[in-house]
Amino acid sequence: MSGIPPSLEISGTLATVRLQRPDKANRLEEADLTALLEHFARIEADLRVRVVLLRSSGRHFCAGYSFDDLAAAGDGGRFEAVADALENLRPLTVAEVQGGVFGGATDILLACDFRLGGPAAEMLMPAARFGLHLYAGLFERYVSRLGLNAAKRLILACEKLDARSMLETGLLTHGYDSPERLAEGSEALAANLAALAPLAVAGMKRHLNAVARGTLERTAVEADVRRCTASADFQEGLRALREKRPPQFEGS
Repeated sequence: MSGIPPSLEISGTLATVRLQRPDKANRLEEADLTALLEHFARIEADLRVRVVLLRSSGRHFCAGYSFDDLAAAGDGGRFEAVADALENLRPLTVAEVQGGVFGGATDILLACDFRLGGPAAEMLMPAARFGLHLYAGLFERYVSRLGLNAAKRLILACEKLDARSMLETGLLTHGYDSPERLAEGSEALAANLAALAPLAVAGMKRHLNAVARGTLERTAVEADVRRCTASADFQEGLRALREKRPPQFEGS
């Protein structure tokens, strides 16, 4: 497959974003960042979408920011904007990691809610090896997801992790022993997430991320509690529980 910008396919409640530069280990160029921001805006606006599945073509998941574009940009601002937009998406996000995750791509990974990896998954953040100072959002995600000690090991000491170590450290939330099981696992998780109550899920995702950043607003939580309690989805959930059937949520 020739290298082209990331694709977006929306099918019902599922949006699939695929990185498509396998000949460059899916390294992200400026055109890719533009495409991803456009895809995320379209996903956010489509209230049917409840789950986003991030996949890559080829051997590696993603090799981070193009060195040429990084040198021109200097501060990584556009890359940080992509990671922030991914973290802040309303739908739940699932990354399917079939291979290597390098450089800034590790931040893209940590911006996802669920991070599934196969046996060939590996990671490396080599910024300190060539004098690059990383941006603020990456520090926040590393420390909030992995803890300060792990963040220092990975960012300052440039430790490389294999799939097992990625799972133990928290870079991955799920691990699978074959590529086939990885694909099956990501699709099964996406289906399970899509069946959940979208109003409650979106609110709780937002507030959990706020806790991680130390910015939780209790009044905002209380407002979402009231909103969900008064929603048609909550009434449907109660009916389904009484009738012992799967609920059919509409997101209202």
